[in-house]
Order: sequence, then C-alpha cells, then structure tokens
Amino acid sequence: MEFNNSIIENIANPYELERLYRQDPKAFKNSFLQAWEQNPDSQILGVWYERLHFKETANTEKSPLLRKDFIFMGILAILAGLSTRIIFHYVEQEVITPINLAFGIMPFIAGYFVYKNTPNKSVIYSLVALFLISGIYLNMLPLNYKDSIILAYLHLPIFLWVLVGLAFTGNEYSKGSTRLAYIKFNLEYGILYASMAVSGMVLAALTMQLFSFIGLDIEGFYFSNVVLFGAAALAIVAAYLVSINLKLAKNITPYIAKIFSPLVLITLLVYLITVIWVGKNPFLDRNFLIVFNGILLGVLAVTIFSITESDSDKKKNISDYINFALIVLALIIDSVALSAIVFRLSSYGITPNRLAVLGVNILIWANLIWIMVSYMRFLKKNSGPSTIQDAITKYLPVYGLWAAFVTFLFPIIFN
Repeated sequence: MEFNNSIIENIANPYELERLYRQDPKAFKNSFLQAWEQNPDSQILGVWYERLHFKETANTEKSPLLRKDFIFMGILAILAGLSTRIIFHYVEQEVITPINLAFGIMPFIAGYFVYKNTPNKSVIYSLVALFLISGIYLNMLPLNYKDSIILAYLHLPIFLWVLVGLAFTGNEYSKGSTRLAYIKFNLEYGILYASMAVSGMVLAALTMQLFSFIGLDIEGFYFSNVVLFGAAALAIVAAYLVSINLKLAKNITPYIAKIFSPLVLITLLVYLITVIWVGKNPFLDRNFLIVFNGILLGVLAVTIFSITESDSDKKKNISDYINFALIVLALIIDSVALSAIVFRLSSYGITPNRLAVLGVNILIWANLIWIMVSYMRFLKKNSGPSTIQDAITKYLPVYGLWAAFVTFLFPIIFN
C-alpha cells in the first residue's frame, strides 16, 4: 500500500515515478493497478499502464502464422503451384505454348495485392477482364514460330507485369510515389526470390543425389511435381515477404545500386571502346545489333533501379553523376541502335521484328531524354530528385501500352 501511495503522491512527477519503478519494478507493477483504478483519468498513469502491460497485450495477438494475410498468401501459393503444374502438363503435350506458365503465377501475385490493398471495384473488374482477355487471346493464336507470334509471346509478360503493377498500386495507380514503390518492390522481390531459389536448387540437387545412391532416378518426376510447384509457390511467398517489409532485401538493394552503377559504367565504356577498335558495325551485323539493344535494356534497368534507390530528399553526390553518365551513354547507344534499325528498314524492308525493335527504341530514347533533362535540372539545382523519379514513373504505362500493342495487334497486322 505504501508503494501505491507513493505512486499517487508523485502522479505529477515523472522523474520520481521513474525512480520508484527502477527501485523495485516488481513492487511498482503490483501496486500500480490500484493507483490506476483510483485515477483512471490520469494521462501520465495511462502512459505507464501501456508501458507496463504492452508485452502482455502483444502476447495476446495472433501468431504471424495465423494472420489472415498469411493464410491467404498460403492458399494463393498452393493454387499457383497447382495451376503451374497443370499448365505445364498441357505444355508438355504441346497443346499450349510455354508462355502460358506466366498465368500460373502473375494473376495470383496480383490477387494477393488486390486482397492487401482492396482497390475499387472498377480496378478489380479491369484486372480480371484484362487477365482473362490476355489468356484467351494468347491461346487463340496459332502454335507456330512466325515472328509476329514470337513477338507477342515476348511482350505478353511485360503487359502482365504492368497489370500486376496496377494491382500493387490499387486506387493510387496515378501517383508517382506508388509507382516508384512498385519499381522498388521489383528489385527487392528479385533479390529475395533469387536467394530462396538458390537454396531450393541446392535442396533439389541434394535430394536427387540421395535418391541416386539407392538406384532411383527421380529427376523427371522431381522437376515436374516438386521443383515446378515450388518455384511457382515461392513467387507468391516472396511477394508476401517483401510486402511485409522483410529487411533482408530492403537493406541490400541500395548497396547493389551503388556498387553496380559504377561497375556497369566502366565495363560499358571499355566495351564500346573495344567495339570501335575492332570495327564492329551494328548497321550491317544483325546479331550485333540485337546484342547492342540488349546492352541498352540492361543499362536502362540499372540506371532506373539506381535512381529509384536514391533518397527523395537527399542532395546530389557522386552517384548522381555516375547515373547521369550512364543515361548519356545509354542515349548514345540508343541513338546508334535507332540509326541502324532505320537503315535496315530502308534497305531491307519492314518486318515484325524490325518494327518492334524500332518502336521500343523510340520509346526508350524518349524516356532517356526526359530522364536526362530532369537530371540536368537537378544537378544545376533547379529542381529536386522527385522530378527525375517522375520521369521514370510517369512513363511506365507507355511501355505497357506498347507491350499490349505488340501482343494483341502484331499477330493480326502481320498475319
């Protein structure tokens, strides 16, 4: 009772309350409830109540394994694994094209984000309709290796990636900050999924080796029924782990961006000097032009991820000049590639491949110009880093529209 009186007497003296608590925490806690019951309106005692009983309250919360979003994620992971296995069966029978495997994963990732973000019904209906239309249209195309069909197969995942982005952003799909979060999610997701996939491959290799010791070759069965199922289910699990702010991927991505940007810049400069030295010509060498465009896409990806990992309120530093140099270099590469494509179109005529490459290079060129101008303004202190990020995020739907155009219209135009 004496301790209780001391708490009440010092109710307006935070220092003395802290001293009493440190003097005998157990006695303080035992006497506190009576003091709290006598002074239920005291804000100071209210803070102490939360402090003393927070752990007890936290322990009554549901285990992470029993949380609704975890259970829902688990259901989606199982469905993704089963769907992928069923689709693979028909791929093996050569009834459908392998690109259908994307429908065993991406709609379920989108489904998880819809559950997590609860967007408007119009967004949900749009997602369902577009996924269904994509799947139906894809399987209406003839199973052949015409250039227009292959281009549709190659561009479909990009279109589906944009749909997953719509599910991720939800009702805030028009906000640059939400689109930026989606780009960051992709980098963190890729790192986390790759880390878990390596562990899965080690387990698979160990399992098959153990069974080989007893004379059983389970490679075919294991790949079709375990590896494939696990790879699809893992895609949903990785999305869940990144979305709950797993620190592994979030802590490592800024360092990857800072390390790889200068390395890519140095490597690319050495490579381009070597190309000029040995006399490689993208205007005449088709395979080299393809490699050139691959380099362009790689540089664009590294630059975008490096920019998005920058702090929105930071001042310029050496990494900004490296990023700017990468953008200028990518713009030079794209300009050369564009010239080579125009030359090949004028010399050899229009084909689906040349038109598709021309279109994507024009899109990238315009995007790079926008990013470069924004970066120049930032480096001259005429604007903040947010203008650079806007040049990236606001342009994302353009890539989605182009992917949709190639996927749905090229097979019709070049039938």
